[in-house]
Amino acid sequence: MSPEILNSIPHRPPMLLVDEVVEQTEDAILCRKTFQPDEFFFQGHYPTQPIVPGVILCESAMQAGAILLSKFVQEGSGVPVATRLNDVKFKKMIRPGDTVEMAVKLNERLADAFFMQAKVTCDGKLAVRFDFACTMAAETTH
Repeated sequence: MSPEILNSIPHRPPMLLVDEVVEQTEDAILCRKTFQPDEFFFQGHYPTQPIVPGVILCESAMQAGAILLSKFVQEGSGVPVATRLNDVKFKKMIRPGDTVEMAVKLNERLADAFFMQAKVTCDGKLAVRFDFACTMAAETTH
């Protein structure tokens, strides 16, 4: 696990779904994730023909977006939380061993609301695309 990723977002295994940041600009990021055969969700989705749940693919892209947004978060001021997913389209099944790339672009910022577009690809083919919004939620300690 990259210290860059661990320092950028609060997610931790087994829900950390970004392996590496490939490249990043001011308003875009490209990240990569390889889904290992022992990922927890493959146990029940589906045992004889495992595929990555669509919600996990969306979550991996939103985590990439959270890494992109981490530069807007001041220490202790909050974490990015998804508020909306729009126009979600699933195009390709992702299986154990597949590596996906999550490309996320920040389209607009309005105060503490961030509007982004995500594309997840595998072997150059689109797996899922969607638009999403995040806001900064106050961190809580338990």
